[in-house]
Amino acid sequence: MRWEYRNTVLVLCTLAFFATMVARLVISPVVPAIVSEFGTSSGTIGLAFSGMWAAYALSQFPSGLLADRYGERRVILTAVSTTAVASAALALSPSMATFGLFAVLLGAGAGLHYVVATTLLTRLFSNTGRAIGLHVTGSPLAGLSAPVLAAAIGSRYGWRVALLLGTVAAVPVGLVFAWRVRETEPQHPERPLREGFEPRTLLELLSRPAIAYTTVLAVISAFTWQATASFLPTFLIARHGYSTALAGMLFSLYFVAHGVFAPAIGSFSDRFGRDPTLGATLAVGILAYPVLVLGPSLPVVVLGVVLAGIAMSWSAPLQDRYIVRLSEGEENRGFGLVRTVYMLLGALGSVATGTLADLAGWGVAYGALGVLLAVAVGSLVIVRLRGLAL
Repeated sequence: MRWEYRNTVLVLCTLAFFATMVARLVISPVVPAIVSEFGTSSGTIGLAFSGMWAAYALSQFPSGLLADRYGERRVILTAVSTTAVASAALALSPSMATFGLFAVLLGAGAGLHYVVATTLLTRLFSNTGRAIGLHVTGSPLAGLSAPVLAAAIGSRYGWRVALLLGTVAAVPVGLVFAWRVRETEPQHPERPLREGFEPRTLLELLSRPAIAYTTVLAVISAFTWQATASFLPTFLIARHGYSTALAGMLFSLYFVAHGVFAPAIGSFSDRFGRDPTLGATLAVGILAYPVLVLGPSLPVVVLGVVLAGIAMSWSAPLQDRYIVRLSEGEENRGFGLVRTVYMLLGALGSVATGTLADLAGWGVAYGALGVLLAVAVGSLVIVRLRGLAL
């Protein structure tokens, strides 16, 4: 089969997502070392994580507006470049306060990528679930490599060197993307940016019943994902007494499972429907988190890690649920807006889970995530049984 240009765009968008994820995921495996050096707490580190993810969330909406005005290629290149610079700054942080500030900068820069790349790919591909599912694999690819490398490098050379992996990943990806991806025509070059922030228009979109309900599902899913991505290695060390290296390997296994199943779940969404696929995916997490908490042995914990990786592969059916409910003219702006909202609220997963762990222990903190997923799955069942137009 002839290789098509759209496949080049898909591969390079996925690699750009990979680079922005590497920069964020190398932090988790070295959290204990950061806590030790700065003399801080899990709750404080959780606050820095929440700040990073909140900035990531807040930049989703303006990224869509910028893409409408200047084109997707420029915005994605800005995201990768900012990631490279912010990662280097984060590694040089002299205090916990500056660490938090640079984490926010990293989140803001990385957040410019996803919405823009997703809407670009949905215009190039008819099987949107599959395209989104493949694009999402940038995250598990980062999870496969980044935690193990960060743990190994951090153990030998210190956490600061480990964080430089974000810069190492972003620079070559940005260069290849600039070389191989053509300039993209902006969708609305004449539209002033301030028009995109008109409150009445934004509230109208968010208040649509189907959009509002999808946002509730997205908040629960993102909250759980943030808590897992931020603290899974720390949870495994504190709850089960595993070494940093073993916890890093299991964190990578989590992303392996995520990477293997994300494209398949995207294809299942196209074939069997978004809601059945989304419900089945989240339902796996109802089992995963109790298994992680109660696992009496390493093999059982490994099973829990794999199940959690599957459960957190919800992106394709959930995000496609948004895309099909937005008109062609509002895809960038609309998808950016809803992603800002659900990721901003979902970012509370880091600080809430870290604080709950400080107060009640990691067993309670991670067990609560399974309860949240049960609420989401139960609501999907009710919507389907009652035939609600949500």
